[in-house]
Amino acid sequence: MSMDRKFTIHRSPALANLERRLFLKRGLSLGALSLLAGCDITDQEGVQRLLNAMSRWNDGVQDWLFDPKRLAPEFPESRITRPFPFNAYYSESEVVEVDGSSYKLELAGMIREKKPWTLAELYTLPQVSQVTRHICVEGWSAIGKWSGVRFSDFLARIGADTTAKYVGFQCADDYYGSIDMATALHPQTQLSLRYADELLPPKYGYPMKLRIPTKLGFKNPKHIAAIFVTNEYPGGYWEDKGYNWYSGS
Repeated sequence: MSMDRKFTIHRSPALANLERRLFLKRGLSLGALSLLAGCDITDQEGVQRLLNAMSRWNDGVQDWLFDPKRLAPEFPESRITRPFPFNAYYSESEVVEVDGSSYKLELAGMIREKKPWTLAELYTLPQVSQVTRHICVEGWSAIGKWSGVRFSDFLARIGADTTAKYVGFQCADDYYGSIDMATALHPQTQLSLRYADELLPPKYGYPMKLRIPTKLGFKNPKHIAAIFVTNEYPGGYWEDKGYNWYSGS
């Protein structure tokens, strides 16, 4: 989606942000009404096309608003939610068991160095920590402490083409997902290897999950088995069922 941002040059950041919000509120309301007025709701295929179009429009607007330098709030450890909730499309008793001794992270796509990474190799990389809020699309949130490798550093180390559009993930529990490159390069996006200073528990994504505090929870894949970089839209487990792809928090 292409939008002209030049009108913000002579305005303060606060005023520009307010104007964008007003534009979105009015534009979405008028656009939705005008589109629905011409749509026969008994025509399921037509309704689906409309919803898909609105979802793509919403993705484009969220991408336009995303500030790669703006950080999600971080909190003192005293604010950590205990216990941190488990959430997945299956029950906790069905959590996948990954053998860490034989685990290898596979790499594919627009990446120069595609050699697989063992857990031992990942553990030797420089680690960072964050105490951030996980926001679930179901309406709840929780604060946790995550430690691991800054994703932008890892992408640089493996020679990922950061001019590509997407980074995709395949997981050991059959989950899959993808994010935009700007989010992948955000300083708080992390390949998490530990939770609360302990080895990442299976229910939170052992051996590795992606922590993105600027996205809704379902955009944070667990049990990551493979990472790939591409210019072709990869979709995602929930996005292919109708969820909004960008899903910023």
